Amino acid sequence: MATCRSCGQENPDIARFCLACGAPLEQEAAHREERRIVSVVFVDLVGFTSRSEQLDPEDVRAILTPYHGTVRDELESFGGVVEKFVGDAVMAVFGAPTAHGDDPERAVRAALAVRDAVAALNIEQPELELRIRGAVNTGEAVVTLSARPALGEAMVAGDVVNTASRLQQHAPVGEIIVGEETYRASRSAIEYEPVEAVTAKGKATPIEAWRAIATTTAGGERDLSSTPFVGRAREVGSLDATWERVELERRPHLITVLGPPGVGKSRLAAEFTEGIAARGGRVIRGRCLPYRERSAYGAFAMQMKELAGIFDSDDVDVATGKLRTLVERLLGKEEAEAVAGHIAILLGLETKATAPDRDSLFQSVRVFIEAGARDEATAFVFEDIHWADPVLLDLIELLAARLHDLPVLLLTLARPELLDMRPGWGGGLSAYNALPLEPLGGSDAAQLALHLLGADTKAAQVAESAEGNPLFIEQLAAVLSERGVEATEALPTTIRGLVAARLDALPAEEREVILDASICGRIFWRGALVRIARDPDCLGDALAALERRDLLRRDSVSRIEGDEQWSFQHLLIRDVAYDLQPRGRRREGHRHVAEFIEESTPEVGEAGAALARHWRGAGELEHAVKHFVNAAEEAERGWAKQLAVTLYKEALDMTPAEEVERVRFLRKRLAVATQVYVHMDDAQLLGLGSGES
Repeated sequence: MATCRSCGQENPDIARFCLACGAPLEQEAAHREERRIVSVVFVDLVGFTSRSEQLDPEDVRAILTPYHGTVRDELESFGGVVEKFVGDAVMAVFGAPTAHGDDPERAVRAALAVRDAVAALNIEQPELELRIRGAVNTGEAVVTLSARPALGEAMVAGDVVNTASRLQQHAPVGEIIVGEETYRASRSAIEYEPVEAVTAKGKATPIEAWRAIATTTAGGERDLSSTPFVGRAREVGSLDATWERVELERRPHLITVLGPPGVGKSRLAAEFTEGIAARGGRVIRGRCLPYRERSAYGAFAMQMKELAGIFDSDDVDVATGKLRTLVERLLGKEEAEAVAGHIAILLGLETKATAPDRDSLFQSVRVFIEAGARDEATAFVFEDIHWADPVLLDLIELLAARLHDLPVLLLTLARPELLDMRPGWGGGLSAYNALPLEPLGGSDAAQLALHLLGADTKAAQVAESAEGNPLFIEQLAAVLSERGVEATEALPTTIRGLVAARLDALPAEEREVILDASICGRIFWRGALVRIARDPDCLGDALAALERRDLLRRDSVSRIEGDEQWSFQHLLIRDVAYDLQPRGRRREGHRHVAEFIEESTPEVGEAGAALARHWRGAGELEHAVKHFVNAAEEAERGWAKQLAVTLYKEALDMTPAEEVERVRFLRKRLAVATQVYVHMDDAQLLGLGSGES
């Protein structure tokens, strides 16, 4: 319900104006902004402006209408938002207002689909003679969250948009070119070739560009890593034990592997199922797709097609024939008629016949699986069921409940969002267990990073920064190898996108609280959060929910008496949440947190350094420098010389050059601290100082 800020009247979500007083309900929302990594697609018709000069306006519209409709359909089918049509040019945005985790890849797939769809449109209607060129660019933008593009309201602003437009203007006719960030974030799924850098007006240096040739993987699918499989012995052992019971005792079982993106669910399933195949078992795979899903039963359809030898290129008659042959072989002709017909409906092969009810369809699936798995132990793998249609989830649970005396394993892989959609998933089933997949432990994560970086001394830092997530370790290691140490300060686009997608999947109240908490820092107190929360009344429930999701945790001991201390489970979550917020919101939040710390602590120890950083975040540089110097002096007294050097550097970096006396003072203190730190080992040998650093 939308509450009117003028009179307090509650209104339905679709209302644009208050039903009581008539005040616009979206006025405030229109000014809510966030900073996001987005991918912008520009597509334009080539030569159409000069051509339209020779045409009647109605003829121009007759050409543009099917063109606009085709382009919009393709872009939106991949999850993009068409922000504007300007004559024959189209601009779409991926990653706003909602991130999907793979937006650069989606954007390029969509642009390639537009290219192919326009070519097909020319074949159907040769008189159109449409020629296009397009570009995709990825970068940071300011996003107006509740803008209404359909009404002409701009949603994104930033150089990423201008650069996408410049790239599009230089793209070859009939081709799609992309910028560097798009290329790096999507090259595992798209085939590219480099093209000449684009020299564009207003750009100091040429823009690196690549031509997108074709996709190399199915949508939503990522090639499994070839890195060593480490740290999963316990999980593989658990899966192997379950399979052994399924195979020897003929007891069907449902397992759900739960974990955030990148943690290794697909890799674990691949390693486990390779063992099944090696022991003579059969593995049938299906995947739920995040976009362009043609059927509610997509993953099941993939499995049935694999069993029947059906190719996507088969026409309907050939595919139906293959299915019927398989069903007849398993069940005999008499029973096969109804069962094959029902399965054909689920696969989208039968468009005329209907089933009397859903139970009839599901019963046919059960009969088919019982016949096929009676003499051959089979593992049915359903990947990414957090994207599944509810009816597919119903089918999986029904099979788990009603299959008996068969060597059948139903292995499902899902992100934690599945439990938001189905809180009772697997509940009531006697043969079900969930297998949470945690990030790699410290030694295993370091081993993986070391394999990727060789003897690089940054391996331990990469493992720690990625917090044990194998995909994140690979991404950070790749950036470090390609761009050097300085580039690792910023998170790769792929990681930011995945984390932002996880945040966007949260209920609105929880998402706002975790964004507010990110301003406080990795460790924060409820008293500080109350001061900056957009809705303090919902804090208790939201914090509890975020703790259940393993995003935040309440610490058992608080450093501030009488106040709850909380912390982020993962620093990456905190960093991405912080980066989403515009500078004004950050400054306001930092000011409130600094005031809280000043009121609640004696401003010594860690509190002093925290105060300095929050005042810096608030834009109060005078306050910040004072606290940085105080914290540095305290660190020197405790012989924490490395910390003192860092703090003096931060103070110096914030001090304007015209403040000559302060700059001289800070340089002197920094030089002394640096000298002592450099010669720390000598001091220890002489018995001077504690040697702490």
